[in-house]
Amino acid sequence: MGRPGTRRLAVLTVVSAAVVTVGAAAPPPAPRASEPAAKQAVAVGYGGAVASVDKDATAAGIEVLEHGGNAVDAAVATAAALGVTEPYSSGVGGGGYFVYYDARTRTVHTIDGRETAPRSADSDLFVENGKPLSFNDAVSSGLSVGTPGTPATWQTALDQWGSQKLGSVLKPAEKLARDGFTVDDTFRSQTAGNDTRFRYFPDTARLFLPGGKLPAVGSTFKNPELANTYEELAKKGMGAIYHGDIGDDIVRTVEHPPVDPASGWNARPGKLAEKDLAVYRAKLQAPTRTAYRGLNVYSIAPSSSGGTTVGEALNILESSDLSKMSEAQYLHHFIEASRIAFADRGRWVGDPAYEKVPTRQLLSQRFADSRACLIKDDAVLTSPLAPGDPYHPKDCAKGGKAAPTTYEGQNTTHLTVADKWGDVVSYTLTIEQTGGSAMTVPGRGFLLNNELTDFSFTPASPSVPDPNLPGPGKRPRSSISPAIVLDGSNRPVVALGSPGGATIITTVLQTLTEFLDRHLPLVDAIAAPRASQRNAAQTELEPALYNSPLRQQLEAIGHHFTLNPEIGAATGVQRLPNGEWLAAAEKVRRGGGSAMVVGPAP
Repeated sequence: MGRPGTRRLAVLTVVSAAVVTVGAAAPPPAPRASEPAAKQAVAVGYGGAVASVDKDATAAGIEVLEHGGNAVDAAVATAAALGVTEPYSSGVGGGGYFVYYDARTRTVHTIDGRETAPRSADSDLFVENGKPLSFNDAVSSGLSVGTPGTPATWQTALDQWGSQKLGSVLKPAEKLARDGFTVDDTFRSQTAGNDTRFRYFPDTARLFLPGGKLPAVGSTFKNPELANTYEELAKKGMGAIYHGDIGDDIVRTVEHPPVDPASGWNARPGKLAEKDLAVYRAKLQAPTRTAYRGLNVYSIAPSSSGGTTVGEALNILESSDLSKMSEAQYLHHFIEASRIAFADRGRWVGDPAYEKVPTRQLLSQRFADSRACLIKDDAVLTSPLAPGDPYHPKDCAKGGKAAPTTYEGQNTTHLTVADKWGDVVSYTLTIEQTGGSAMTVPGRGFLLNNELTDFSFTPASPSVPDPNLPGPGKRPRSSISPAIVLDGSNRPVVALGSPGGATIITTVLQTLTEFLDRHLPLVDAIAAPRASQRNAAQTELEPALYNSPLRQQLEAIGHHFTLNPEIGAATGVQRLPNGEWLAAAEKVRRGGGSAMVVGPAP
């Protein structure tokens, strides 16, 4: 069977490098999507692969691949299904970043589908009576809601590179919403964590707290209103959101938050207008590229800080042989590179439509080398670390004014897809924190985002320029970091990504280095216990590291740690030398992920 016809963008120039092969022993095969089975964290086979946090969503993507769809079609189908089963992390009320590898041209393309502030917003969006609002006051309100970018991302991806129509790829998710899915511990616990906020808004409580109670583990959760929304989008296209009745409902919800008066909650109205929806566009743009040990690491350029920050950290680590280090030495260098890259991110990265962002300079090896020399084997840098100057790099410079890293919500979801033609998608989508704004659009079955709280409410430090203040139509800075790694022949080696707010950057960086440098099989690199340093006084550690002797070894040279029960929830796909694909997901985090292939290896 031939490859489906697709519309193509102009070819991007890709720089060649020496081929590096990273292999892993083949794990047991996964069942077909049609077979009832528990989640599997790894699968190997032919015909394409999908990995996500959820079995039903992964199966939706596999179903599209089985019916001749390509990686882009399957990615949209998987994302739509995650909008059903992971409604507190994603959905048509949010946004995200889409990275696509075209096997025919061996090039990488990206879509910036980040939400935007209303055109009427200014730098004082979250300032009231001369003082910044607290995060709690801002998040569950219309003020926090940005213009959704996910619907435009899906349509743009399908128009550019897909082979099936929107209606076809939405069918599995529509059916899943109508028939329901089985509630697990993660869904119930995330609902419980939002119990108070959800009760502020009657439509949200009615949907997610049926009968006023938490959904029981093992029960079937149905969302017929979301099924109807998907059905309408299938018939009318995304114009129903950006120019139609669904968009009108979104605006009405933001401008007049539907609060239960008995709750006493002050849900401040937002400024989103019909015109904001009408002028929204998902942006096609070139990826970031970082050469690393003979490979090319592609990711998303600003407005996300993911590509520049992961890329800078990799450039800093390039001079260290991580493969020969002890575990403690490796973690020390990883932590310090993360600290430095976050210091530079905070000073220089924002929406490039509004700020001068030195993307090329941040990713230069010269700048990375000028920062890498700050790292000492027997000492620890102090946070907040001052940023460097990528325009005029000075070796080991410690001057300048430091600013702390601002808060960013911890939730989101990621999916990774490959097809039988060799196309790959790495896609991270979000409604920001778990449960987003907590406002469900009445009658539509989906939550609205709180992405505007990713802006700095006021400058992180009065004496340091902050490129991430709100502005009219501006995209808040993100940490989303979907990555695709190519070898010297411009063929995929691995693709991966993760949710987790600002911890996304450290999760992707750590997983890449565990896989590429430490030579762990992909599923084990994903499962490895994580650390996250974001230019803060303390580095976050998961329990397996926090309770290990490694912590004492690192504290002996000056590190300080705090416990984080769970960091990220990654997925990935790996191209194997024999033409098979390996899909990998979490073994434990978020209840474990789901990896499937179209044709399991014998």
